Amino acid sequence: MVSYCAGLFARSLAGHDKDRVYVIVREEEDSVYLADGRLRTVARPKRKNKKHVQPIQRQFDGGWSDEAVKKAIRGYIKESGNVQE
Repeated sequence: MVSYCAGLFARSLAGHDKDRVYVIVREEEDSVYLADGRLRTVARPKRKNKKHVQPIQRQFDGGWSDEAVKKAIRGYIKESGNVQE
């Protein structure tokens, strides 16, 4: 069973933002709210259907500021060697 909880990293599987990495800010029954700290801030997260998101089993442990989210995502992308537009 896939776990979607606040603080996990997640990759978008569908839509115009496909393959972008986000942090899950909030979880509801069928959707999650995602932030990247740049276009989608913690104050204005993107709502996305759970079936269009792949959670990454890595926990975000910084403060809930946009700068902390950006830095954490940048670090994850650098570690994993993935390229994000």
